[in-house]
Amino acid sequence: MITAEIIAIGSELLTPFRTDTNSLYLTRTLEERGIRVIAKSIVGDDHEHLVDAFRIAFARADVILCSGGLGPTVDDLTREALVAFLEIPLRLNPEILEWIEARFAKRGMKMPEINRKQAMVPEGATVLPNHNGTAPGLFLEARGKQIFLLPGPPFELEPMWERSSLRLLRSEQPFQRKIFRIAMLPESQVDEMLQSVSSSLKEVQYTILASPSEIEVHLLAPDSAATELVSACAEVRAIMGNKIYAEDLITLEQVVGRLMKEAQKKVAVAESCTGGLLAQRFTEISGSSTYFERGVVVYSNRAKTELLGVPGELIEANGAVSEPVARAMAEGIRTRTGVDYGISITGVAGPEGGSAEKPVGTVFVGLADSKETAVKQYSFPGNRSRVRFSSSQAALNLLRLKLLE
Repeated sequence: MITAEIIAIGSELLTPFRTDTNSLYLTRTLEERGIRVIAKSIVGDDHEHLVDAFRIAFARADVILCSGGLGPTVDDLTREALVAFLEIPLRLNPEILEWIEARFAKRGMKMPEINRKQAMVPEGATVLPNHNGTAPGLFLEARGKQIFLLPGPPFELEPMWERSSLRLLRSEQPFQRKIFRIAMLPESQVDEMLQSVSSSLKEVQYTILASPSEIEVHLLAPDSAATELVSACAEVRAIMGNKIYAEDLITLEQVVGRLMKEAQKKVAVAESCTGGLLAQRFTEISGSSTYFERGVVVYSNRAKTELLGVPGELIEANGAVSEPVARAMAEGIRTRTGVDYGISITGVAGPEGGSAEKPVGTVFVGLADSKETAVKQYSFPGNRSRVRFSSSQAALNLLRLKLLE
């Protein structure tokens, strides 16, 4: 099997303020072509450390992919480190220089002299055009390895990889990946439910991944195991049923949006502890105005009473975080807006505000339609942001299941 190593370059990636997402994207495209990623690393803008990273990668991988460090500034050192390791020269490419100068001229600017650095190309390298930035990518074959130098910004890297790089990539037998996305079940429960599937697989690889209030089950197989993959997928569907909300990488809000459009229904939401997060997730989807009517943030008890008609005595008797209040909130937003579904969320997101009776993570989600109102209580682990996200996930999943009835 062909192996690959990904090197993410940039000191900013070693801080809490930037995250390397390029390696995730590249790994997916490599796996689809039967190439196994055996290592990933993040290296700061240090010439010696970069040379060491190339030395290690060349010793253990067939394909080396680097993202970042191709800019014009003094801390962009990827080219220099590679040629130092390979002991080959950098040469000025007049066509790249002319292209960079023209790019600046279109913006009414003269190219800064430091951008000349981006026209330096390792001897024997193929230039990969960058249609979204000034840093061209580079491809080189040396010492029996394939090396790709790609820009750091994802909006530059991804088009370059798809348009220019993939055709140069050696690949083996392609792989097929099937992904099942499941909301609101713990990882251990899903794994236990699918034990009969995972234990019987031969050529198909089984992986289960956990995220807040969501599980992904991945099945990866070479083309030679296509029949086994089809059989395994059928068994997963039979076991999990409507607990599966998607069989690809689309989000729960996208699935709910599609179902709402198909049903020609409308929804409105009343949120307390989520502070508008559920409304935000609905409206992230283009065309959501056809089914999302409005959302209100009723953070205070007064807001719940004034905007939704929740009786003050109901709140006083049960507390704002309670089943009766969640019920009244869902019914209040539905009747005031005249929509098909009203959703409510009230809870304790933390880190303050919890009690022995209602600890941090206690959340009630209500869903009202013309026939009934259902309220579910949850106890979510994690910090404030995780509790809020899980609450919105629970609300979307309740609506999805209602639409499937």
